[in-house]
Amino acid sequence: MSSESNKTAPNCCDNSLAPEVQQGKINEVKRLIGPQSGKLALYCSDASISRYLRARNWNVNKAVKMLKATLKWRMEYKPEEIRWGDIAKEAETGKIYRASYKDKHGRPVLVMRPRCQNTKSTKGQIKYLVYCMENAILDLPQDQEQMIWLIDFHGFSMSNISIKVTRETAHVLQEHYPERLGVAILYDPPKIFEPFWTVAKPFLEPKTVAKVKFVYSDNPNTMSIMDNLFDMEVVESAFSGKDDTGFDIDKYAERMKEDDKRIPSFWTIDNNLAATSLPTAPSLDPANSEPESDASEEKADKSSSPEDDEDHTLTDESLPSKEK
Repeated sequence: MSSESNKTAPNCCDNSLAPEVQQGKINEVKRLIGPQSGKLALYCSDASISRYLRARNWNVNKAVKMLKATLKWRMEYKPEEIRWGDIAKEAETGKIYRASYKDKHGRPVLVMRPRCQNTKSTKGQIKYLVYCMENAILDLPQDQEQMIWLIDFHGFSMSNISIKVTRETAHVLQEHYPERLGVAILYDPPKIFEPFWTVAKPFLEPKTVAKVKFVYSDNPNTMSIMDNLFDMEVVESAFSGKDDTGFDIDKYAERMKEDDKRIPSFWTIDNNLAATSLPTAPSLDPANSEPESDASEEKADKSSSPEDDEDHTLTDESLPSKEK
């Protein structure tokens, strides 16, 4: 995780504010969040805080509320502790996998195939999605902080999707992985997908909707999106690329197991960040943020774990003074 601490995220820079103003807002978020320890301290890098600020249009109070909700969620859900063995069953059909290639900007690619849905468990599906997100972040180069989604709609039917899972997916991705999505390409979606998209759009932030691109294999204008983003020689044939190898669960499992070995070093506390025990953090209850300037902004206050619908309130005593 140490590499992200110094990441300037040139791919996502917001030119609407001067750099010194952006840094001032980042510092203000740090002050309001309070000192963190262990993995939470690593998570609260300048690059990470900047993503939360951008997601809330640089509104400090809203960003603080959102970030506190994520810190609470990460303490309870522990996404960085999920390993291949925990989600292997969900992965068997290749319904989501990280491609072996990146786009022309060096962004990792998550391939999604709705027709390959193989379970009914919302908890299991969300856990696998979180694992895939964490794995893609692990694979980010130094100068990138976003990823690409390639969604293959061949063989799609309405039985492949669930409104409940879609709603939970939108919540987790938007509230706990802000500004991580670069582009989502919906490849050859059928007509029957249109009503579902109409239902799903209200769950999405306008910024997220703007990143969704519909691409059709028989439409050269939309196919130019693929040509501009990818070296089509390495892209799967399902997306009109040249690679017809196909998904191999055994080979993919080996890749993921190797990636799992890298996770502890990704979260290593270095540069004396936690050489001494940091003060215990203030309560991470988002309700304890300073008053909002816009009382109607309630979305960032949703902090329940996908594993549990109950609202767990953290006390100061429940926060670790140091996390290895």
